[in-house]
Amino acid sequence: MKKAVIFSYLIATLFFLAFKVEILAQEKSTNLMADFSLFYEYNKNNDAKSAIPYGWKVINTDPTDFLKYKIFQKMEDMYWFEHDSTDIDDAAKLIVADTTLHLYEIAIKYEPEKIGYYLAKKAYILEMWKKEAAPIVIEAYEKAMEIDSNLPNYYKDRLGIIYAANAAEDNDYKLKALDLYSKLSEVEPENPTWVAKIENLASDINELVDITKKSWDLDHDNLEKAWKYASISIKAQELEKAKEPLEFLTSKAPEVINYWKQLASVYEKLDMNDKALNAYKTLISLQPDNRDNYVNVAVIYKRQEQLSVARGFLQKASNVSPDWDYPYIIEGQLYEQAARSCEFDFMAKCVYLLAVNTYRRAAGMGGQFASTGSDRVKALSNSTPTKEDYFFRKLNSGDTIKIEGSCYSWIGKTVQVP
Repeated sequence: MKKAVIFSYLIATLFFLAFKVEILAQEKSTNLMADFSLFYEYNKNNDAKSAIPYGWKVINTDPTDFLKYKIFQKMEDMYWFEHDSTDIDDAAKLIVADTTLHLYEIAIKYEPEKIGYYLAKKAYILEMWKKEAAPIVIEAYEKAMEIDSNLPNYYKDRLGIIYAANAAEDNDYKLKALDLYSKLSEVEPENPTWVAKIENLASDINELVDITKKSWDLDHDNLEKAWKYASISIKAQELEKAKEPLEFLTSKAPEVINYWKQLASVYEKLDMNDKALNAYKTLISLQPDNRDNYVNVAVIYKRQEQLSVARGFLQKASNVSPDWDYPYIIEGQLYEQAARSCEFDFMAKCVYLLAVNTYRRAAGMGGQFASTGSDRVKALSNSTPTKEDYFFRKLNSGDTIKIEGSCYSWIGKTVQVP
């Protein structure tokens, strides 16, 4: 009987304690809601000094239920206002800075999905409010960006500025700044700011070439750094230097059109014609409908005096783009080149006439090179057969003349007497 009484007493005590805890929890929740309400009203009325104590009461107790009301962002706004927009002395500003940093540490615990944002803000405060040493600030910004690569470009630029300002022979800050701004310029190619900052990192373009080379050497498998080195080298007209990274890029990413275009152009400018031809032919295989590649090949063969082969690629360009006048301009040049290389006789004059006819066709298409075609027709007016040439050969208007002879066996065309 006694045991039953004791057991009943214990059960009653436990129920009482549970009830008491529930009452205290309700009181605590009610008090917390009241504190937040006061905080919210003071904040709404821009009364930071009155709002902040109530905000800390909520945050130090349990801000979980108030995250949806952005309690941390509202507290942050008030401290930033206190620091930047009120007339307080340096000692008070330092207290605001340290308190805001502490606020961010707590915010990260309750809002881990926003950690990048809070870490970036911490880095900014370390830099601008507390004037910490560059290594400390750099570490803070780097940590923020490592966690969240999608931070606003403003913070990335802040880091780039610090890199550039503290670059020295015994650190790699200049390389890091170059890499950072290179990535920004790729994300925002229309923004000239990033290109300007890249250029300002070096005293001249040649130093920039050396910087990008060093950056690539330290991370040789990095395609972005190889491309940056190649691009800067081309801009500096250091084509021999551009060749190495471009060859690397085409070997690692053989499907990327732009790598091949730049490499083919570099080979051509360096008079490495065989390699340029191979590069352009690779582009043709990758882009069979790109007319420019056929013409580029034709121009190289023209330069090598392989006129028949050159004309074949011009015809392929015309097949791709029948309304394009440029292939006919180059074809006319082929006939001029052939005539100049042989004795200036009646057949050479007929070849010049063939060139004139070809230029006329280009001019008649009304395209970009129409005026070029017309100019060449006028320029060759004294090189074509005269009336006397036709008369002595008993040729009349409308007669057909076959282009022939050892110099012109590749042409296989005819001209008509005017």
